[in-house]
Amino acid sequence: MQELNLIQQLAVFVLPLVFAITVHETAHGWVADKLGDHTARMQGRITLNPIPHIDPVGTIIVPLALYALSTLSGGGGFLFGWAKPVPIDPRNFRHYRRDMALTAAAGPASNLLMMLGWALVLRLSLGLEPVSAWVAAPLAYMALGGILINAILMVLNLLPILPLDGGRVLASLLPPRLAVPYSRLEPWGLLILIGLMVTGLLGLILWPVLEGVQSLAYSVAGIL
Repeated sequence: MQELNLIQQLAVFVLPLVFAITVHETAHGWVADKLGDHTARMQGRITLNPIPHIDPVGTIIVPLALYALSTLSGGGGFLFGWAKPVPIDPRNFRHYRRDMALTAAAGPASNLLMMLGWALVLRLSLGLEPVSAWVAAPLAYMALGGILINAILMVLNLLPILPLDGGRVLASLLPPRLAVPYSRLEPWGLLILIGLMVTGLLGLILWPVLEGVQSLAYSVAGIL
């Protein structure tokens, strides 16, 4: 396929990005609602409308700026961003530790399913190429973007660093004598994450995993 310029790349990445963060946050709220905490539903956050989930800085400005800088510098950078956190009140859960872990895991699980879905879209686009190349090409680029974006969101959020989802899951699984001091690290979590990103360690840690999960998606879709 022909290489896209920066504007074209941003155009085909917008829909997968918005869809990925919207479903990710909705999944948190939906699972919490099923487990007894209706806070997200009462605040209108269990919705596929992306507007309530979008943080102007974290969802739009930061990821696009990082992506543009990475592309203009020849690639090799790492995307980073965030949405408005879905409000969760764990006091409403019937089983605090179990339900908190399930609610946190719902976001990355939704990204896994979306990544596999985009892989199937990619396979469909490859089948359309001989017949309708003008439809197949943008669909394929969008599917590739969807696979990459959801892989990044899933793997990044599974890092055992609070307040990421992986940190929430780990805090729920640790025995209380370890969970309490571990939870005290949460105010430093974002600084730790930024430090890993700035030093390049984040990419070194995650890129091999990202390549592995993307290969899995291609294999499941029968592309590899």
